[in-house]
Amino acid sequence: MEMKVEKARIPDVPQIHKLINDYADKGEMLPRPLSELYELIRDFFVIREGDRVVACAALHIAWEDLAEVRSVAVAEDRKLRGLGRELVRACLAEAELLGISNIFCFTYKPEFFKKLGFTDIDKMELPRKVWTDCFRCPRFPNCDEIALIYRAGEKK
Repeated sequence: MEMKVEKARIPDVPQIHKLINDYADKGEMLPRPLSELYELIRDFFVIREGDRVVACAALHIAWEDLAEVRSVAVAEDRKLRGLGRELVRACLAEAELLGISNIFCFTYKPEFFKKLGFTDIDKMELPRKVWTDCFRCPRFPNCDEIALIYRAGEKK
């Protein structure tokens, strides 16, 4: 069955919630409340297998020239098939379409993002605007995620 990247729809939210929070339960990702996912559904891309959402990722706009790739999650039984890579590429393509040149992420899996052209950045180099979500995080102020950035137009 062909799997392609698509924009998420409202009926996908419960499955996106489960994917993200399964990773959060293992300490590999920050949890996202169901209400937030409904509010931010337009940020999300998904890959479906029939009616099942098997992977998701979001591009969240932070400022005129800054966006975040977040909530990249792939179902355990669909890992190592390039689904996460395809979702991040869709996020980067949408950022380019919108004219956003700097795309960052906070992650526990930096090597995955580095293979896609992201590079290390000190969290303190990011504008304060990106810290809005951090204040609600259970790990604040002792964040142990790694910050990376993708700068569109730079040679990789």
